[in-house]
Amino acid sequence: MSGSRVRDILKDASSRNASVFLSVISLGEIYYIIARKRGSETAEAIIKDISTIPIDLVDATKERVLAAALVKANHPVSYADAFVVAAAEELSATIVTGDPEFRETESRAAVLWI
Repeated sequence: MSGSRVRDILKDASSRNASVFLSVISLGEIYYIIARKRGSETAEAIIKDISTIPIDLVDATKERVLAAALVKANHPVSYADAFVVAAAEELSATIVTGDPEFRETESRAAVLWI
């Protein structure tokens, strides 16, 4: 269900020329989760597929890393999720997720629940 919802969101963003962001930290999470469950070849293929989608990768600059560390210091979220929140704050972006951990950070960044 959530996969089709994400596809719809990406199509809508594309039709409106809206920017879509993905942190490199989240990209790494996608890779390791798939590699662990389905093998590194499948993970490589999915990362290659993701690279064909018009998504702007958000790099882990020193400033972003420290902003994520501050989110982590103030909220009970994973460090990777803290990076997403910090990037969303910086870019005035909406986080698209089904992960309930983000409920703790809704005061910092908008969340679209899927």
